[in-house]
Formats: sequence, C-alpha cells, structure tokens
Amino acid sequence: MITVDFKCLQLPAGSRILDIGCGSGRHVAAAYALEKAVVVGADANFDDLTKARSRLQYHDQLGAHGNGCWSLTASDINHLPFGDASFDLVICSEVLEHVDDHQSAMGEIVRVLKPGSPLVVSVPREWPEALCWRLSAEYRRLPGGHIRIYKADQLLRQVESHGVCHWHTHFAHALHTPFWWLKCLLGVQREDLWPVRLYHRFLVWDMMRKPRLTRAMERWLNPFMGKSVVLYFRKPVVAE
Repeated sequence: MITVDFKCLQLPAGSRILDIGCGSGRHVAAAYALEKAVVVGADANFDDLTKARSRLQYHDQLGAHGNGCWSLTASDINHLPFGDASFDLVICSEVLEHVDDHQSAMGEIVRVLKPGSPLVVSVPREWPEALCWRLSAEYRRLPGGHIRIYKADQLLRQVESHGVCHWHTHFAHALHTPFWWLKCLLGVQREDLWPVRLYHRFLVWDMMRKPRLTRAMERWLNPFMGKSVVLYFRKPVVAE
C-alpha cells in the first residue's frame, strides 16, 4: 500500500531518504528499491520498527533493492536526531494526524530537508475521515489514534508556513475508504466479522495481484473518495 508517487519525484541515484513515522516500513521498502538509495526509517514505536526490519531483511534476501542501504531508528518527530539539510527527500505519511504538537513536527521535517529537495506529506482526506468519526465514537478514542481532521488547503498553508512551496497534490487508496466505513459501522476492532474479513481479503488480493480492473477503478475513484490526500512540497534554494 504505497501512498507516495516516487516516479513524479525523479530522484537521482544515491539519494538520502527519510521516512518519518515509517510504521512497518512500507515506504522505506519502496524507497530501498530506488537506485543506490540511502534510506532511513524513523518511528517512535519499537514494535513497528521491528516489523520494518523484518520487511527490509526480506527484501535483502530477495534482492529486491537498488543496491543502496537502509537503517532504522527510534525517533520523536518533534526532536529528530539529524542535522539540518540531511536528506534529499522526506516522507511523512499518515503521521501528523496523530501528533499533538504538529506545528513543531512540520518545522522538524522541513529542517532536515536539503534546499531544492522534495517533501511529501499525506493525511486522511477530510470527508471520508469525518464520516468515520461520525459513524464510530470508538474510532476517535483509539489509543494513538487520529486527534484531528485536516482540510487539505489548511494543511497546505500550515506546511508552507515553514518555508516550503507546494507543487502537486493527488488522492490515494479509494478502495480502502469503504473498508474503514465498514469497520466503523460494525466495530473498529471486530476483525472476526465476516464482512470485514472478506473485504480485507479483497484488499490484500488487490495489493498483491494488482489486477488491471481494480487498479483502473481506484484511479477513477481516487479524485472523489481517495482515503488519503497527498501533498508534495519543495524546499527553495536560497541564494547566498
């Protein structure tokens, strides 16, 4: 389930890439496939980092990489352990909606980005997320869950206020949107119910097989009901 469109970024070989809030490593693994990429996954959750390590080790075993290298670190997004202008790309996917001091987090992800380099930020899209909140009070109260709903233009202005310029937006994961509505209706943690299990099996099948029909359906539906809004920024080069 890759949210970031790496093709539109056109990164040169050997790029240094940070995925902050990397979770189980989906974007770290995708970035590791780029030519000679130096990829860092950072997260505050040690269990997620363990899963990310297993995923990356599996990619090493398969040879499914671009002959670069990877590392993982336990990090707080509000206090990143990296120097200024350290990375050629920073990814912050489905993270800011969990963070109390999101303005400080935005400042940190821009600080560690090199001038002239891209930043990708994704969050749950406003109206599908609002419907989840309306359907289920449990969804809103999950430990470590979402504490705010962003309007895309509001988030865009907030991130730009830290010194980057927006240049592209798209929406992603439309087929996942009904899955979360279903979970909110039936019980967010009721994984045992057959409608939830059946839809989950469909999503896994779709991600693994990538059939043309469902890939086309998602492209058509993303502008209308994509679960995530994905914003692309660039840090300006300041002339000395």
